[in-house]
Amino acid sequence: MAARGHFVVDKNPTMIKFIQFLAESLSARRHRRKFRQWTDEDQRRADFYSQFVGARDLVFDVGANLGNRAKVFHRMGAAVVAIEPQDRCSDFLASVFHRSPNFYLVRAALGAKAEIGEMYISTAHTVSSLSRRWVEAVQQTGRFGSECWTERQRTEIQTLDSLIERFGQPVFIKIDVEGFEDEVLAGLSRPVAGLSFEFTPEYLESTLRCIDQLCLLGEPEFQLSYGESLEFVLPQWIRGHAIKQRLAEAPAEVFGDVYARFNLSGRL
Repeated sequence: MAARGHFVVDKNPTMIKFIQFLAESLSARRHRRKFRQWTDEDQRRADFYSQFVGARDLVFDVGANLGNRAKVFHRMGAAVVAIEPQDRCSDFLASVFHRSPNFYLVRAALGAKAEIGEMYISTAHTVSSLSRRWVEAVQQTGRFGSECWTERQRTEIQTLDSLIERFGQPVFIKIDVEGFEDEVLAGLSRPVAGLSFEFTPEYLESTLRCIDQLCLLGEPEFQLSYGESLEFVLPQWIRGHAIKQRLAEAPAEVFGDVYARFNLSGRL
């Protein structure tokens, strides 16, 4: 019998798993409740993306994670296709959007071709990646501190072209896949009105390949946004060779997003 005032710790594996399940359920419930609140940050994102997205438009959110962009696009009245391969993230998206019209969840990754790939799962779900070289690069610089990529997850890889055949032509594609952006864009064979893709200085060669791939599809114009500022760095949109130069001149610690747009209507 335990001494008075002390708790007996039950080390039964079944009980431990049950306690973990309860803790995870409570955490997920709190996250769902927080997700459904509309915040000032959500409104700031909506104001920014309104230059690309309107009501009844179609948007692809590639690397949707826990849906902080998908939530905004959906609230703006767009139809949203969220692409997310991580099980815990896609399960969360399914739980918060299960009654939402015009929301479609694709539990897969995107790449240059249809295949099965291996994802490096991080202790922080926001930096899981299919790019081994990107993981090695950010580990060397210590950008993400003590985060580790010790788990692996086999995942289906589809292409942007296949999603366009299935859902239609999007007006905007947001790509945030931790160093796999060039592979995602290699699976796109037609221009779209607008898109964004993340860059980090440790793996800038991937970003340059993204720019080259888009320039093969037409004559895109580019902009830069640093960090999570949702503000453009450049006074005007510029062409591919110029954006490469600006990226080369960016401070070594800077990360952010490159934005691209195509003139599909004959005017910009």
